[in-house]
Amino acid sequence: MIKRKRRDSRRTTEKGARPRRLIRRVLGGVGLCAVLAIVLWGLNRPIRAVTVSGEFHHVAPLAVERAVASASAGSGILTVNLAAVRAAVDALPWVAHASVRRLWPHTLAVRVHEQTAFARWDGDGLVNRAGDLFLVHTAAAPPGLPSLSGPDGTAAEVTRRYLRMSGELAPEGFAITSLALSARGTWEFTLDNGIAVRLGRSQFDSRFEKFVNVALVIVKRRAGDISYIDMRYMNGFAIGWRTNAPQDNSSARRAGGGRDA
Repeated sequence: MIKRKRRDSRRTTEKGARPRRLIRRVLGGVGLCAVLAIVLWGLNRPIRAVTVSGEFHHVAPLAVERAVASASAGSGILTVNLAAVRAAVDALPWVAHASVRRLWPHTLAVRVHEQTAFARWDGDGLVNRAGDLFLVHTAAAPPGLPSLSGPDGTAAEVTRRYLRMSGELAPEGFAITSLALSARGTWEFTLDNGIAVRLGRSQFDSRFEKFVNVALVIVKRRAGDISYIDMRYMNGFAIGWRTNAPQDNSSARRAGGGRDA
């Protein structure tokens, strides 16, 4: 009987000790959190400076600083949302991508990588080498860029084909100054000597290869007399001669068969 009372007494003591231990742990955790909050509050200095680096040709460093200031307004060096700051800088014209990092105690360091214009798009837009349309309208395009065009959403495809075609023509001494995809799906490009080449809607690859392997021989010989070359014929191609240019009968025979799309 006495042993049972002792055991009951120990159980009662243990039951009473558990809530006290729990309370002590909770209070200890709250105290630790309070200490950490105070430390973080002390370390979270206001942002007082922004450093901007990169090679700048079209992006104004001052515009970058303004974008950073707007995206980080009200934030400290520890609480600032770096992803939001980076997105604000990336949204600036001519910015390809940016990186942002903290510099203790109160500085944000921003590095900017500019876009490189590869070609004009639809007159006054600009695309990079990957075919990304990064400017829809600009009055300050670099000189000497080729002209590409096509329906909305086709910039990447047109750029890809331009690169491939240019790669095949460059060893022959020719360059493409424009490549256009119409709303009807027809392709046409212009050489740097002014000759237009019509490829049509279908058989793009085979028609272009036929131009390179066959028609280009005549272009090399009679470039000054040719206005356009139409590759849409089943058994050959047709040549449009400039006014008063003597026609080449051998090339005219190449346009046998009906014209396709």
